[in-house]
Amino acid sequence: MSQQRPSLFSLGFPRGFPIRLPQSHNGQIALALAVVYLVWGSTYLAVHVALGSFPPLLLSGLRNLFAGIGLFVFAVRRKPLWPSFAEICHAGLVGTMLVGLSSGMLAYGMRTVGTGTAAVMVATVPLFATVIAAVAGRKIGRGEWFAVGLGLVGIAILSHGDSAPGSAGGSLAILCGALFWAGGAHLAGRLKLPSDLFLSTALQIGLGGAMSTLVAWASGERMLEVHFPPVLAFVYLMLVGTMAAYVAYGFLIRHTSPIIASSCMYVNPVVAVALGALLLGEPVTRSTVIATIVILASVGLSFWFDYRKKALA
Repeated sequence: MSQQRPSLFSLGFPRGFPIRLPQSHNGQIALALAVVYLVWGSTYLAVHVALGSFPPLLLSGLRNLFAGIGLFVFAVRRKPLWPSFAEICHAGLVGTMLVGLSSGMLAYGMRTVGTGTAAVMVATVPLFATVIAAVAGRKIGRGEWFAVGLGLVGIAILSHGDSAPGSAGGSLAILCGALFWAGGAHLAGRLKLPSDLFLSTALQIGLGGAMSTLVAWASGERMLEVHFPPVLAFVYLMLVGTMAAYVAYGFLIRHTSPIIASSCMYVNPVVAVALGALLLGEPVTRSTVIATIVILASVGLSFWFDYRKKALA
């Protein structure tokens, strides 16, 4: 395997690009974390708006399919090393887990479960990631288990008193989506994927989105009345929530531990709650403040224990 680490930002930006991107590897990791923390935290609000015109499964499928096609065109123009058939198959499998099954189950569950509750439930991904890693033979320290448990406590506090509509079936679907996401992230770290980060991401979300779109169409989902705010939200989900965020997440999977890469699932509900308070006027209760502190503390501990494990290795 080549020792050269692929850069997150080897995008071929034109000279004089006005935004100075970090050059160091640690700086790129920090920026990638900021993207997945903030952008994916905002997607719940965007999905809430987009559902005004798009049925759930079709929304999930089309945003990923179009994003995958766009990223694929961009990646090919950079003339990357073309992947082998096995690498394409691996990308399709990971994409089916991360997009086709995870996003599809989330969209299905959100038909009966409120977006805030869904965001909180998706934050169980680090727990599933830790369990999968333990089953696969990775030694999980007590500190890591404690960090995951603390995050789950914060999630429980955050969800306390949530009166959003829901059902047992919808909740189970969202938890299954979280499990599929953790499984997909685990496979992405184990399988040989296309060496070019952008081509690999394009194949994953494009193939996964195609599967979701086919399932949505076969199940009878069709576009509702088209309005400007939902279309704008769809464009945001496609360009920022999918293309940019999945590239950042793919970079994190390759260069950090599964717990660190999945830590966004702890922060995203906090961002979702904050945006709901600022833009929708949702009240911020004492439980919300306490949960925010607990969740961020769990993320900090995840970083600390991961850093110590690497230092002692």
